Amino acid sequence: MNNGDAENLTSEQKKQLKKERRKEKNAQKEKHNIPSKPEGEEPKIEKSKAELRAERRAKQEADRAAKASKKSDQVAANTKQKGPRVPANIQSVINLNKTILKADDPKVQKKAAKKLEKQQVPQRTEGQKKVALFSHLHQYERSLSITKNIGFGKNAIHPAIIRLGLQYAEGTVTGSNARCAALMSAICKLISDYETPPQKELSRHLESKLKPAISFLDQCRPLSVSMGSAIKYIKLQITNIPTGMSDSEAKLRLIKSLREFVHVNIVLAGEAISGYACTKITDGDVVMVFGSSSLITKVLCDAHNAGIKFSVIVVDGRPKLSGRGTLRKLCRVGIKCSYVLVSAASYIMPEVTKVFLGAHGLLSNGYVMGSVGTSMVAMAAKIRGVPVIVCCEAYKFCERVQTDSFVNNEIGDPRDLLVQNKSELTSPLLTNAAWEETDSLKVLHLTYDVTPPDFVAMVVTELGKIPCTSVPVVLRVRSLET
Repeated sequence: MNNGDAENLTSEQKKQLKKERRKEKNAQKEKHNIPSKPEGEEPKIEKSKAELRAERRAKQEADRAAKASKKSDQVAANTKQKGPRVPANIQSVINLNKTILKADDPKVQKKAAKKLEKQQVPQRTEGQKKVALFSHLHQYERSLSITKNIGFGKNAIHPAIIRLGLQYAEGTVTGSNARCAALMSAICKLISDYETPPQKELSRHLESKLKPAISFLDQCRPLSVSMGSAIKYIKLQITNIPTGMSDSEAKLRLIKSLREFVHVNIVLAGEAISGYACTKITDGDVVMVFGSSSLITKVLCDAHNAGIKFSVIVVDGRPKLSGRGTLRKLCRVGIKCSYVLVSAASYIMPEVTKVFLGAHGLLSNGYVMGSVGTSMVAMAAKIRGVPVIVCCEAYKFCERVQTDSFVNNEIGDPRDLLVQNKSELTSPLLTNAAWEETDSLKVLHLTYDVTPPDFVAMVVTELGKIPCTSVPVVLRVRSLET
């Protein structure tokens, strides 16, 4: 053999030795029942059941901890972005408003039309020249008939309700207290003429007769905050009628409770508010009022009758110019008065010592809902450092939340802002005929505005003098009483 054959033999011997060693190892593994593994892999060590359970438990706890930390981070991020959490009762009201205030949504309007058709209530036709920014609100025109398609018969709407609805639509009955009192009077007539059908229960059937009446009034003019509180009270009294009581006794009980509601929440509350508010008027004061408010007029007349010497500045605004009625009443009792339009409120504000304002309603976030122009007067007073005192009955407090006049408002008839008579051609205002001919011109007539609580010094109610931020507390107390 040469040197190359020796080297080849040596390598073959090495390979054979490796094979023999591998066979020995496999034989040993088979002897000890250890399964063979491919080269490069280590054999698995079997774990006991207790160890496996411990591992699963540790993994589950780790997953739970990770989910909890992730959830807490998400809640913190949402709170940081969206602000404090809204209470559940207020959130339900917000969701309700989102559903109702969608006059531009065909699905919502179709559902509302079916509901009115089921109740046999005619749907009011909306105006043609609508303002796009307020398309989510209903915009009616007084020239369109409300009772054109109304039916008559046993199941028709009560004549007292029809008469009241027309008075609302024409503006004959205005003011929160007057509208609420008129509603209660009409409901009393409906109850007195009501007869329970055979095999029916009064507490259930009367409420079904009440629903179309309320829907008709809402079609004539959107319900006020005071009317909403009155309707809740009516439904509560109907549901509280004992089952064994006769129909005549139940009707007398209902009528008595409705009249008591008006007496307590309007008459007696007005007297209590007047007593509190008169203490804020002193000799030599110059009091500014805006528009027409039966409660504010009562406060000023009672203060004058008490011997307090003061003067009043009546601020008024178009189109209703309701302040003229306040001016006549105050002058009739002998109070010295001045009359200006709302555009001059900031000019005459340096002479004013106090501002008294009425309210359509007080919202849960402390904002005051009043006739359009109220916020402007309150802002002018705030700038000059003049205290603003709002007088409002507690039954006008509502759970609704609102910070502007765009989301929820009432759109009045745009023709009220135009010149109606041909004899007024010297007026710089646009005539009704010219407006109808101009297709591109839209007229907006807002009825209410909201005043921030920062502009209001105090709210005088029959419960006492409170800040605007105490509205949720009053609502909670009143809900517990009922």
